[in-house]
Amino acid sequence: MISIYDNNGPSSTKSGGTEVLLAIYNSQMSFAVRPLSSWRLRSRTLELGRKTLVMGILNVTPDSFSDGGRYLGQHDAIEHGLTLLDEGADLLDLGGESTRPDATPLPAEEEQRRVLPVLSAILKARPEAIVSIDTYHASTARLAVEAGAEIVNDVSGGLWDAAMLSTVAEMECGAILMHTRGKPEEWRSLALLAPEEIPSMVTGDLRQRTEEARAAGIAEDRVMLDPGFGFGKTGAQNYPLLAHLEQLHGLGFPLLVGISRKGFLTQTAYSLHHGHVPTPAQRLTLTTAANTAAVLAGAHVLRVHDVPAALEAAAIADAILGGN
Repeated sequence: MISIYDNNGPSSTKSGGTEVLLAIYNSQMSFAVRPLSSWRLRSRTLELGRKTLVMGILNVTPDSFSDGGRYLGQHDAIEHGLTLLDEGADLLDLGGESTRPDATPLPAEEEQRRVLPVLSAILKARPEAIVSIDTYHASTARLAVEAGAEIVNDVSGGLWDAAMLSTVAEMECGAILMHTRGKPEEWRSLALLAPEEIPSMVTGDLRQRTEEARAAGIAEDRVMLDPGFGFGKTGAQNYPLLAHLEQLHGLGFPLLVGISRKGFLTQTAYSLHHGHVPTPAQRLTLTTAANTAAVLAGAHVLRVHDVPAALEAAAIADAILGGN
């Protein structure tokens, strides 16, 4: 026997109430079914979906929002990349240009000067490492893949360099196509959208990016999608995107989420910090909460600054999905 409550207190006691409460419980506690897939890279294939993969961020930049300048020197960058691998990162994402709001575009030659020596040194020390090159420059992508990068991670999804998609197709490597609304120098002046408009916009735009990638000759099993949290989406616009992340599974590609230390997380927790905005380095708990939600919503890969915490969050979320 079980008591059934309405807003005024217990209304009945009957065995059939068990089924009612179970139905309510199931409707509230179901999580996304994360599709299984194979992601074909330059020289290997990764199986996705049974276990969340963690991608460590390696920024060789003076002006990234979180750790700009910290790993600009080659020695420091190499050591940090190796540390991320030692901490358990499944992949490294190596970038030489910041795409924070109002960032100044960087010439491809300077980007290459920053990242190519670091890439070569890491692969010399760890030949088995899977390294992604974070760039929207086709020339940088080509040189990095020739130097051993397995993946090209383009924050513009191939929009900012007309040669990018054909280059990725020619290099036969993995491709991460991210959604970006506008460019960094435009983000503060973009027209505001209602939060509920964001999921359908991102889904439609990424569908178009995948169609153009296919037309350029990129095989479908080489593509991963990133909804681009914070890239042209402000504050509360990011939460409907996370809440409805499973909609992107309808496009038929695995999903990467890069939500680590993002500013919109601090806006949500502002009142908890008594008016103090946590610095990027102080956003570990916020990031862990968001990463856990992302996996439960169907993310295959987490792109993060803090690898150990992400591995723990992913392990718990994976266990929940396993019992879903």
